[in-house]
Amino acid sequence: MDIDELRRLFVDEIKEKEEEGCNVFFFKNFDPNLLAEETILNLYSELSSLKPSESFYIEPSSLDEIKRYRPDGPRKLDIPLSRDTIKDKVLGGILGRCIGCLLGKPVEGWKREDIEEYLALSGIENLDYYFPYLESDKEPFRRIKQVKNWTAGNIDRMVRDDDIDYTILGLHILETYGESFTTNDIAREWLTHLPYLLVYTAERVAYRNLVNGITPPKTAVYMNPYREWIGAQIRADIFGYVNPGNPERAGEFAYRDAVLSHTKNGIYGEMFVSASIASAFVVDNVESAIEIGLTEIPKTSRLYEAISNVMDWCRKDRDWRSVWSKIMAQYGNYHPVHTINNACFVVLGLMLSDGNFEKAITTSVMCGFDTDCNGATAGSIMGVLLGGKNLPEKWIEPLNDTVESIVIGFERLKISQLADRIYRLVKR
Repeated sequence: MDIDELRRLFVDEIKEKEEEGCNVFFFKNFDPNLLAEETILNLYSELSSLKPSESFYIEPSSLDEIKRYRPDGPRKLDIPLSRDTIKDKVLGGILGRCIGCLLGKPVEGWKREDIEEYLALSGIENLDYYFPYLESDKEPFRRIKQVKNWTAGNIDRMVRDDDIDYTILGLHILETYGESFTTNDIAREWLTHLPYLLVYTAERVAYRNLVNGITPPKTAVYMNPYREWIGAQIRADIFGYVNPGNPERAGEFAYRDAVLSHTKNGIYGEMFVSASIASAFVVDNVESAIEIGLTEIPKTSRLYEAISNVMDWCRKDRDWRSVWSKIMAQYGNYHPVHTINNACFVVLGLMLSDGNFEKAITTSVMCGFDTDCNGATAGSIMGVLLGGKNLPEKWIEPLNDTVESIVIGFERLKISQLADRIYRLVKR
């Protein structure tokens, strides 16, 4: 890596270590732009060895320790559903993920205020469909010109997105290695099926570490300041789809995947989402799915506390903007693609959806930040809960039952065929 990238990693590592509860005051005194490469490497090594203060949250990264600190939970639920119902719920999850992802994709990275201004300029008071196309040279609106086929009236498929790539790659991993797949198997799949330049943040660092001969779980920590960002959380869904009614096993599958690139809350985000999806097959409301999903992560973690707070705020206040403000006041300091703040927006959308698919995805996306990821996760959970037959046709029809991917061997296929292959894994 060049010196500029090393400097960026060093600055980002200081922030990550501070968020993990470490005292980084000494390292903030340095201007990385004035430091030589060898000096930065030495400082980075010292920084990496810091431990959180004893009064900080307890956030382990080993599965045994995660289980030790998680609250009591059902672990496995009775699933008195017909095969046709399970199959329809799998389809609902995939459709919901594609719809929510595509809804949020044009405004990825935008702030809530930008999204609201864009809609106002388009003459739309409440988001109830894919984003309209509006030409503007104002930032960040000018980006819409480049992604016109992601907007209302111009959509003819689910276009390629990493949120969908990882679901498809997870399917291939399970088809190839079965339920006993390992983190090393996942690493091999990344190297053989994912182009390096189309993976991002923590995944790109972990990928580079693999190429340089570093093995898991060190791939998640070596010069990887993005290890608690959202990348693992967006890989969760497939492990929930194939474990209906079994949140514990869904969480364990997700753990094996997450530790390739993430630690602590980065791991918990993937375990929480996969366990919530597994639970959504059985429960009759989304709040119950979230509650069960939470029982698979440490009660002593920041993510557990944050999601619990959001659920409590939503029970007391049904105004999503009011709850959004509370989230931003408490967790707005995290990077816009961090696990914690974005998981909060997903839970906000789900909790205030009143069981309505459209309301869940649009609210999650309206919150801003990592909108395609959050729309995809909210849509996936609601899609499983409601089933494909109960999703609004107006959201499904533009996709033309087609999804694109950069995963080698899965470049273009039918969404329904993808759901069928996942369901075959459930039966197996």
